[in-house]
Amino acid sequence: MAEEPQNPPPAEQVLPVADPLPPPQPQPEEKAAEAEPAIIEEAEKAHEDKISVSVSFKEETNVVADLPEAQKKALDELKKLVQEALNKHELAAPKAPAPEPEKKKPQVAVKEAEEVEIWGIPLLADERSDVILLKFLRARDFKVKDALTMIKNTVRWRKEFGIDGLVAEDLGSDWDKVVFNHGQDKQGHPVCYNVFGEFENKELYNKTFSDEEKRNKFIRWRIQLLEKSVRSLDFSPTAISTIVQVNDLKNSPGLGKRDLRQATNQALQLLQDNYPEFVAKQIFINVPWWYLAFSRMISPFLTQRTKSKFLFAGPSKSAETLFKYIAPELVPLQYGGLSREAEQEFTAADAVTEVTIKPTSKHAVVFPVSEKSHLVWEIRVVGWEVNYGAEFVPSAEDGYTVIVQKSRKIASTDETVITNGFKIGEAGKVVLTIDNQTSKKKKLLYRSKTKATAE
Repeated sequence: MAEEPQNPPPAEQVLPVADPLPPPQPQPEEKAAEAEPAIIEEAEKAHEDKISVSVSFKEETNVVADLPEAQKKALDELKKLVQEALNKHELAAPKAPAPEPEKKKPQVAVKEAEEVEIWGIPLLADERSDVILLKFLRARDFKVKDALTMIKNTVRWRKEFGIDGLVAEDLGSDWDKVVFNHGQDKQGHPVCYNVFGEFENKELYNKTFSDEEKRNKFIRWRIQLLEKSVRSLDFSPTAISTIVQVNDLKNSPGLGKRDLRQATNQALQLLQDNYPEFVAKQIFINVPWWYLAFSRMISPFLTQRTKSKFLFAGPSKSAETLFKYIAPELVPLQYGGLSREAEQEFTAADAVTEVTIKPTSKHAVVFPVSEKSHLVWEIRVVGWEVNYGAEFVPSAEDGYTVIVQKSRKIASTDETVITNGFKIGEAGKVVLTIDNQTSKKKKLLYRSKTKATAE
């Protein structure tokens, strides 16, 4: 992209599709421990403000009729150049010369234009092809000849790398927790999570980076995952053709690990060169305070387009930041949401209600019930450290309140999610009470549903 340097500095983090900001060498633990809380709070507050500003970011349209005239002209020009390249077989891999036939009457050889696909879409076919070409144009700031060169290089690389065969290759499941796709954001973008702290596991680190063969296998695995993700996108002009990346920096390895840095830089270069404009947003969570301060320092040197795709959140703001863009029922459990690998009473189809509980205040959740039923609910307070209780209050004046869950303090180390149920035999309401006596606001998540009871 035009706003990014052609030779970006080495990046510590591993394998996002677009270039993340390269973090500096982490501070020694003893220095981090001495950091003033005010510095951390100030840095997080600054990036909380930045998050609220960037919500207005919108992707450029892929509907040709809605493009500015200059971009329409560039697209038309690129399509002509691509067609010429196809006619001349300039995008085909070189073939071995065929043996000379026996001498016969002279014949005129007629060459048909070659057919070339990228991500399962022909370069020149229909409106989906326009979406592909627009990605290359945007990556090169609508400089047509540069975009054509990028297309040629990408086609050549895909053939040399054996992308079509790679998609079907079995590369194992060693890195399934390092990078994984999970759900979608509120606009429908698929979400990919990059969990850099997984490489703190020495066994996994050695299995990945101890020699060149293992590093290459990991790179192939990462590209395979991305290729499958890209091929699952709908490239029609009004559809979603980009993804959201969530980058978890918790326990992220430092720059001192040379093998990791080499593999990361190699993979980043491949992804940058051959998968243009596939990221709608980069969300960095569990960002250490020194990274927040660093990004503040370099922010003035980035273009607005680049900055609008980057979001940063320290550990205390990570869940809240994710919920701005991803519904809590689709956010994995480890990041503050309610989505589990193995669904239990509730599924991703069951919507979650979010409530912010102010410091030193109580909040009541009321579930009205008008007939016999079995009510079940799920509740989570991110970080907990609150008192939680539940009771059934009948509508009848002479009815008795039933304690469903005696109020008790829930610590952050207790249950991540609490699931309760109550069989109701008369009209009334179930009331959940959350008492937040801390000096910090709390994010409450809950959902419920009614199950039929056997007569």
